[in-house]
Amino acid sequence: MRPLGIIFLSVGALVAFAESPSLPSETVAEQKIQLAQQDVERISGLVTSGALPRIRLEQAQEDLEDAKDDAILARTLYGELPVKDVTEQMADEMVAAAQRRADHQQVKVAQMQKLVDDGVTAQSSLTPLLDEMNLRKMNVDLARSRAKLIGELASIARYQQSMQQIQAATTMPFADFMTKGMEHYEGRGVFLESRDLKPLEQAFEKKFDRALPISADGETEFHRSMGFDHRGRVDVAINPQNQEGIWLTRYLRARGIPYYAFTHAMAGKASAAHIHIGPGSTRLHIAD
Repeated sequence: MRPLGIIFLSVGALVAFAESPSLPSETVAEQKIQLAQQDVERISGLVTSGALPRIRLEQAQEDLEDAKDDAILARTLYGELPVKDVTEQMADEMVAAAQRRADHQQVKVAQMQKLVDDGVTAQSSLTPLLDEMNLRKMNVDLARSRAKLIGELASIARYQQSMQQIQAATTMPFADFMTKGMEHYEGRGVFLESRDLKPLEQAFEKKFDRALPISADGETEFHRSMGFDHRGRVDVAINPQNQEGIWLTRYLRARGIPYYAFTHAMAGKASAAHIHIGPGSTRLHIAD
């Protein structure tokens, strides 16, 4: 019976640390590692001198690894570290540590069961080991559940980061400006006629009981003569300073649709007061 007492001596000492309610779990775990390391060093010397069998050193080394795994769980599973601060790598380590501790305990249960079967010790000796086995299995389940949650949170974080990067890469900077006789609103920088024009016409007609006075829809000879590519743009023959013009610019701004508003004719830009819907017309490159 004396060898059996030696085998479980260090285990009892480790439990004594775990029962201290005044110390944080991580501190207790670190102390258990220190104690296990001391046991390895002490038993190594006794094995070398022939006072203990080699198996005792192997058991002490297993206890040390078990204590290290317990320290991992203290940080990631039952410590105070918020889930959002646990990385996916840490989650994998947490599950692996919990599983190794369960496997180690299973070996101890099997060893004790053999002693019971051989009549070396009483059946009651199994009870604390089985209780610990159940606790460690529960920790494995908890670790896997928390790891799954961490993985889901990480996926959401990656998705949000990706969307932010896409938005940053595709968002055009505002380039609003106003000069004498002309106002420019950049908005989203995009006007899609097939999507945006029809709702605008309907809203304008409902508001003013007349059709939207479109003076140029897309490419025209006039714009080509001025050297402008007017495709995908629409000109509306409204003075931006009157009631209809003010309503139209507010409508466009509310929807992020770019426009140029001219209050009078401007050489090389506008032949009369009107609102140009869409981005600025690009210059045509006409071959000689």
